[in-house]
Amino acid sequence: MRNRIGQTPLTADVSYYGRVRLLRERKIQDTQDKKNTPCFADGDDYGTVSVPEDYQFDPYINHPNGSWYGYDGWSENFYRQMSNHPIVIDPCDAFCNRWMLTMVWLKPNNVFHPDYPFDELKPEQEKYGIVPGIGADSHFGGDYAIGLSLGWGGLLEKLRRYRALNPGRDDFYDAEEKTIRGVQIWMRRTCAAIRDAIGAEPVPALAENLRQMLEVNEYLVEGAPRTLREACQWICWFNMASREYNRDGAGCQLDEVLRPYYERDRAAGRLTDDEARYYIACLLLNDPHYYQLGGLRPDGTDITSEFSYLCLEGAEWLDSSCNITVRVHEGMDRSFLRAAVACLFRNKNGWPRFSGDAALSQGFMRKGYPLEIARQRVAVGCNWMSLPGMEYTMNDCVKINNLKVFSVAFDEMMSDGGPQSTQRLFELYCRHQRRAVEVTAKGQLFHLDHQVFNEPELMLNLISHGPVEKGLDITNGGAMYYNLCIDGTGIASVADSFAALEQRVELEKRLTFRQVADAMADNFQGTDGEVIRRMLNSSSRYGSGGRGDDWAERISRAFSADVCAMDALRPPVKFIPGWFSWSNTIQLGRAVRATPNGRRDGEPISHGANPHPGFRRDGALTAMSNAICRIQPGYGNTAPIQLEIDPGLCRGEEGVEKFCDYILTIFEKGATLLNINIIDAKKILAANENPDLYPDLVVRVTGFTAYFCLLTPEFRKLVVDRILVAN
Repeated sequence: MRNRIGQTPLTADVSYYGRVRLLRERKIQDTQDKKNTPCFADGDDYGTVSVPEDYQFDPYINHPNGSWYGYDGWSENFYRQMSNHPIVIDPCDAFCNRWMLTMVWLKPNNVFHPDYPFDELKPEQEKYGIVPGIGADSHFGGDYAIGLSLGWGGLLEKLRRYRALNPGRDDFYDAEEKTIRGVQIWMRRTCAAIRDAIGAEPVPALAENLRQMLEVNEYLVEGAPRTLREACQWICWFNMASREYNRDGAGCQLDEVLRPYYERDRAAGRLTDDEARYYIACLLLNDPHYYQLGGLRPDGTDITSEFSYLCLEGAEWLDSSCNITVRVHEGMDRSFLRAAVACLFRNKNGWPRFSGDAALSQGFMRKGYPLEIARQRVAVGCNWMSLPGMEYTMNDCVKINNLKVFSVAFDEMMSDGGPQSTQRLFELYCRHQRRAVEVTAKGQLFHLDHQVFNEPELMLNLISHGPVEKGLDITNGGAMYYNLCIDGTGIASVADSFAALEQRVELEKRLTFRQVADAMADNFQGTDGEVIRRMLNSSSRYGSGGRGDDWAERISRAFSADVCAMDALRPPVKFIPGWFSWSNTIQLGRAVRATPNGRRDGEPISHGANPHPGFRRDGALTAMSNAICRIQPGYGNTAPIQLEIDPGLCRGEEGVEKFCDYILTIFEKGATLLNINIIDAKKILAANENPDLYPDLVVRVTGFTAYFCLLTPEFRKLVVDRILVAN
């Protein structure tokens, strides 16, 4: 199997900026090459490159069902993967190698460990449309400072030291040591490829870059990073290995984690700012993990530094998909907020996005954590926050289909012979919602008890506080804190259904509950059915400032109360509510028949915390923002605002300043996370017609950015419909 070595024309611009532009062109070509590979569709950009056609993986099987499980299975297969992984070297890149295939994609018969069934939970999981998260991996954040301070050699020494203190847990320590040995084998094989590339490189500046790359990586096989380049390369290695292991994508507070290396290098005179921008661009090229910039330290001082600006500028050099979040707080440096918004407006790639420190920190404190802990919970996922290396969360893995819950309650009201009213319907809805939440929480506790036998977190254990010290997987007692996320979905669909029934049946008396039920049963077919559907669909809706907003707030408060009540199941495990659907809007919609908001059988549920597209004629930005602020879950997880903005609104300094004011205002009102697409309707329509004509078009799909050409037609429609209505 041949390694991939990049080639650069002798006449190419090989300045730091020129190298990044060449790398960007190659990334776009890599994206085109991945179009027909299903595993790369409809997800984060990842930073992957295509797998060589002759690549083969010979798995170690340790279960009769033909798959692998547990410490033994995962560590052995990871070691095999690293021993045979293809190598990618580009002389323009500051860092070596790229990842290609996570073992989750390679695993045969990839089902939860069959020796630990949860059949008793499945009927109600199906009844309420629950995405249970049992067997879900990663989706919590590690503490990169642990790995950066120790290096791979130091981590091995730490394992040996704690092995002696925890007799009887050799299976844990054996697996972790094999995991690190696998990474080191990959690194040594890569160093051999770099040596070969040096002799073949005709451009002197790039040959020198390869010599430095080799020196850095030979040292990092055992040593802890000392410079900014070494620190970034170590992060690249961890990210690639963790992606290969189980697709982990949580990053860190990038500006603060790397700032000491930058400042030491600058003070020693061995680094220029352009070189620093180059390193950041190459780090983000290697993998667009979720990174946070800005925010507050535990003592309340502002994190923003000169290096925070350089991180933005390095990302802008690359001008690609990116998952950077800027943390906004009341006393933040306005110039940094302005720089972030200007970057968003210039590049129109859906980044950076913005999170609100006040509501997130105050909400997390309501779960019993002090302010200095709450401030450390950073944005490192689609919709979620995590305490670096301190908590296990199952973020964005668990969803309840609240519209399915509504449908169950509506059917019960229409069939049980009792009174028919929105008040009684809400009582039934709340009863079923409480049961759905309880079933979900019990599934998560089952996951905590059995995930170690299914898929231990061998990579993230290494940069977490507790697993190595205790000899326990983070899923199974190794974490400091357990704050399990439960996301509700379809809040606009549910609120609009309640509001339509209240308005058209109870207040105006233009319809009866039976007429609505019969029209829904017939999927609003025929002339009469369509008249009823339009009447329901044009009722007061969530986002319009009327009954729909009132119902949404009422639903959200009930949901948060139900989720938090689960804290009593197994203290100190806590449960935290959120509103987020990710891409499940399509999947969850298929499971629900027609509903009283005028939605037909199988159509998608509403996206995240947003109102349905067309929620009011003017689609007012302020009205939508106010509505989403009202339904925030209130305990440290998010209900994101997803904006689709026409480029005409983003012109000049005045546009930047106004948008900065808007951001500060919504976070004062309690918003937690803001995602933005800036693209015009004509461009998105043309790209949807022929994605190949727009290979560099990046959109924010939900919590993640992706190249538009890698989205399936169904996914593209989600984005296109939102943008067309907004424009």
